[in-house]
Amino acid sequence: MTQLEIFLILMIPPMGTTLGSLMVFLMRDKVRAGTEKLLLGFASGVMIAASVWSLLIPSMELSEQGYGKMNWVPAVVGFAAGILFLLGIDSFVPHLHLDSDKPEGVRSGLSKTTMMLLAVTIHNVPEGMAVGAAVAGSTGTGGDSVTLASTFALALGIAIQNFPEGAVVSMPLKSEGMKKGKAFVMGVLSGVVEPIGAAVMILLASFIAPLLPYMLSFAAGAMMYVVIEELIPEAQGKEHSNIGTIGAAAGFVVMMVLDCTLG
Repeated sequence: MTQLEIFLILMIPPMGTTLGSLMVFLMRDKVRAGTEKLLLGFASGVMIAASVWSLLIPSMELSEQGYGKMNWVPAVVGFAAGILFLLGIDSFVPHLHLDSDKPEGVRSGLSKTTMMLLAVTIHNVPEGMAVGAAVAGSTGTGGDSVTLASTFALALGIAIQNFPEGAVVSMPLKSEGMKKGKAFVMGVLSGVVEPIGAAVMILLASFIAPLLPYMLSFAAGAMMYVVIEELIPEAQGKEHSNIGTIGAAAGFVVMMVLDCTLG
């Protein structure tokens, strides 16, 4: 994979966030509750499918030569480490989830807008790591387990779920009184952490190639933490929870088809 190909793949997910943030100029009111549930459910479905097909399965395939029938060990260890890593960030970094007035993490004097952006940043960190780990695996270290096509499918799937995320971030900021231009910029900035996280994973894999199976499953664990702790509760909260369920099923199917077709 050339450096240009790597750069283009890393830019695919934040482009989804940018396009979604543009909705702040095209929509008058904030996202409807039912639509928000559908979009959050869709995002959770995409991330669950990506964790399985693009990260955990390749992790176990890469470990077959060294671990044999115990090839699940790196997947389990990395997955658990990813969960604990996000748990630590979630416990210490001050942030505020959408549609919530109770901040989480350590106490701080940060503004509501800043804490909302930090919440989205926490959400985006594992997505960047996932793309970076897949890129590292498709550059030669991963053999046939992680292909360029499957890496592209993962990046595209995350970009698809980032589109509604960009809208869900920028629209509430506008409804809170922020100017459209600033709300758009804030939405775009919420996705900047993804290529940064991806670059860190690529650099780590280049120095410690044997850790790639652990890194793939680590990213899967981090993504699953976000899904279980944030996306699913928000998609299932209050009434009409079936809308979030339908969105999750649709997102899962879309990501599964992308990975199986392109991978």
